[in-house]
Amino acid sequence: MGVSLSDKLVVAISSRALFDFEEENRVFETGDLAAYEALQRARLNVPAQPGVAFALIRKLLALNDAAHHVEVVILSRSDPISGLRAFSSCREHGLDIQRGVFTRGSAPWRYLLPLNASLFLSANPDDVRGALDAGFPAARVFPRVDANSETIAGRNAGEIRIAFDGDAVLFSDEAEQIFQRDGLGAFVSHERDNRELPLAQGPLKPLLEALHRLQKLADANAQMRIRTALVTARSAPAHERAIRTLMAWNIEIDEAMFLGGLDKGPFLREFEPDFFFDDQIRHCESARSVTATGHVASGVANAKTPANGPAAQVTIAS
Repeated sequence: MGVSLSDKLVVAISSRALFDFEEENRVFETGDLAAYEALQRARLNVPAQPGVAFALIRKLLALNDAAHHVEVVILSRSDPISGLRAFSSCREHGLDIQRGVFTRGSAPWRYLLPLNASLFLSANPDDVRGALDAGFPAARVFPRVDANSETIAGRNAGEIRIAFDGDAVLFSDEAEQIFQRDGLGAFVSHERDNRELPLAQGPLKPLLEALHRLQKLADANAQMRIRTALVTARSAPAHERAIRTLMAWNIEIDEAMFLGGLDKGPFLREFEPDFFFDDQIRHCESARSVTATGHVASGVANAKTPANGPAAQVTIAS
């Protein structure tokens, strides 16, 4: 029987999201590929320091037992020789990562389909947009506010904590479209009238679904468990449709925060997630000083927003 990843939670991650390759990336972005490759070759025996998503990946891998529930694959624009450093850094840090795809500058997201990936994390906004447009769950990893700053990611050694925004992340952005077009009153009325109609799925619903399956398996694992949270700008009465949608999906979450537009950062500081996903740049900016954060460039809030730029619209539903 051939090897298959169909029964696993597969996380594809770029080497720059997993390790701190920011200095090397600055050379890469000059367009001098030869200089970048020379720098990586010179550092082949120098283990890279942990990157923004390192704590999340280490905890996910800790879920594995004899059944091997989680597979992490390095999916990178780096050249194959530079990939040696990524793998040696994994070995140095005790990460059991055995698979990798290195494309030497080509868009790597096209390999998400054969990998059966439930999530793609990358620091490259174009790769993330390409993956999302192709229907794959993906998020752009935000760098730390300060390279030397400490965040809460990686706390709670026996528990994986992941927080999600709602609209355009777990759910479709249909409600946000109504708000943008018709205003707050129409949004509230629409959500109240449709409270029993489940929202369509958003780009990261497959990830939440996979985590929910793992959560049930991990309940018996005393070493590592999973805890999830919905952190949304929705408030009553719009909260009801979000909860009923999760019920229709037969997915349970552990915490739900309906903040009515309050800054999400202080609430994330209390929840202490290893990672937070949001579709709005302003929420990501607030969150990334607290924990590892991924921007899901999906929905109407990102329709006219450069991947690196400020959000062009004020939003209410997320």
